Amino acid sequence: MADELVLVDSNVLIRWLQPRDPLFPVIKASIAHLAQAGAVLCYTSQNLGEFWNVLTRPVARNGYGMTPEGADRQARKVEARFRLLADNLAVHTEWRRLLLAYRVSGVQVHDARLAAAMPVHGVRRILTLNKSDFARFDGIEALLPSDVLQS
Repeated sequence: MADELVLVDSNVLIRWLQPRDPLFPVIKASIAHLAQAGAVLCYTSQNLGEFWNVLTRPVARNGYGMTPEGADRQARKVEARFRLLADNLAVHTEWRRLLLAYRVSGVQVHDARLAAAMPVHGVRRILTLNKSDFARFDGIEALLPSDVLQS
């Protein structure tokens, strides 16, 4: 696993910085385990946008109700700890291809954007809480945090 790139899904990033979340311990441990094994943990601008959305959304709408300044402090922790996989024309082209090839619609376009960035940047695995979001995409292995700890 040394030097293997692993994309960290937005749902994991959000909980990694929320110690009160029930999944925090397993997420923190899985990220630490991957890092100790030499994996390079990554994120995309898409991840950070979804992260910011949840952090700043009102609590009454299933968010954390943070100010933009509070979300910025949390985002800087992600940026300091994980490698950014840059958006570029190749990611856009692959995303457009996936949308048609897999008949993607609705909110699933966001996961398709992550799935598009992965092969462009040589990433095969994604750490996520929703394996089913990525099951349709060939060449992608979705890992639950608990999967990482059992390996």
